[in-house]
Amino acid sequence: MPTLDRRHFLKSSALALGAGLGHRLLASTWSQPAGANEAIRVGVIGINDKGAEHIKQLLTLPGVRVVALCDVDPRTLAREVEKLKAREITVFATTDARRLLERSDVDAVVIATSNHWHALLTIWACQAGKHVYVEKPVSRTVWEGRKMVEAAARYNRIVQAGTQYRSDTGWPEAIAWLQAGHLGALKYVHTICYKRRESIGRRLPWYPDWLDYDMFCGPTPMVPLERRRLDYDWHWDWRTGNGELGNNGPHVIDLARRLTGQGGLPERVMSFGGHVLVDDVATTPNTHLAVYDFGAGVPILFEGRGLPARPGVNYMDPFRKMSGPNGIAVICEGGFLSGYTGSAAYDTNGKQIRRFTGDGGEAHLANFLAAVRSQRTADLAAPILTGHESTRLCHLGNISHRVGRPATAAAARAALAEFPSALDALTDLQRHLSVHGLDLEQHALTLGPWLQIDAAQEGIAAVEGADQETVLERARFHLKETQRAPWVIPDVV
Repeated sequence: MPTLDRRHFLKSSALALGAGLGHRLLASTWSQPAGANEAIRVGVIGINDKGAEHIKQLLTLPGVRVVALCDVDPRTLAREVEKLKAREITVFATTDARRLLERSDVDAVVIATSNHWHALLTIWACQAGKHVYVEKPVSRTVWEGRKMVEAAARYNRIVQAGTQYRSDTGWPEAIAWLQAGHLGALKYVHTICYKRRESIGRRLPWYPDWLDYDMFCGPTPMVPLERRRLDYDWHWDWRTGNGELGNNGPHVIDLARRLTGQGGLPERVMSFGGHVLVDDVATTPNTHLAVYDFGAGVPILFEGRGLPARPGVNYMDPFRKMSGPNGIAVICEGGFLSGYTGSAAYDTNGKQIRRFTGDGGEAHLANFLAAVRSQRTADLAAPILTGHESTRLCHLGNISHRVGRPATAAAARAALAEFPSALDALTDLQRHLSVHGLDLEQHALTLGPWLQIDAAQEGIAAVEGADQETVLERARFHLKETQRAPWVIPDVV
């Protein structure tokens, strides 16, 4: 796909985007200098669930007009169009995002599609002169994320990642308090997503006949579905989603990076987990422990649990005094700090000594629009580079899992021998699964190898363990994977 020369784009009223789009994209007024009092005209792409929430919020923000909606599912599209009609708001509606991106009356887009479309849509939007708010995870692979960063820079677009806790009102104070040493030195960070995940089912292969399924699949292989429903459960298929580590991991991993001040890549990453005790066609783990070794820095753990505290109940295991499904605990010499929407600090006896209120980042979308007005990427709470840096850690943890082999807890303990914090997490994970009748000393989960990270190349330098060459080749493949024509991101965006 040919890319767009920025100066030519600004001077012309229309341009071709090549074979991948096959039509002309028009520059919007916000591609040119504009007055601060003009309304920002927004199109929303992907309007089921999170996208519908974004529409509601956009309608409450001053100086913003929702002018276009897109969803590949015509039923979803019709539903949201009717909601706006009831408020006497008329919008352009399409099931093809390219039709929305070509419009000159769209200044910015909010992208809340399934993961496998995030990168291509963001790059197309940048090439079309639109500013972009893209949901987490910003990409489906590490390579995609880097291309998004490059596109935002080349076309000078404002691109915000949907990691809204970057705009949370309570975390800056909590981070400053912790980094001032009030709990002593940081020992490790344990992030979690303990969220009940029901079976996505198993049925004979089928195609949804109410939408353009070829377009839904986009860059990924067009194969029949074998799960019960099309929507949301794409998270648990590697072709379209990134499992729980890619779903909620970007939020908590991003918080961990901020709390530790570790902005770069770890030295090593490994994974242990699997999809257990649920009979369905999901390919991603519902039980997952990923470990990030920052060398002399602070280790970061991610743990995902999709099973309840015990069979027959709907609640999840408690963790470090947190009440919600997602959260982060920073373990220090003098106690710990834990939370998510709001946090609290505790001493070594578990007594609360300080509380920090938060709002979950309600102003994150408004922050994006303010940056569109100022035309300053520096004003963004979560620029695409930041979103990419947090998302790539999630991808690396998943890659270790995907190239792993069956192993019992004993083998996992041996691999984690240098990390007492990870060993403690593994012990509790064993307890959790034993309540469900699964003995990890007898039942094998997938133990991924330690991946040695090449920070300079944003790649994988080596793997530890047997058959290193074969496993290394597979691991490197998952950094980029393949794309299905014509939905292809070029090497030069």
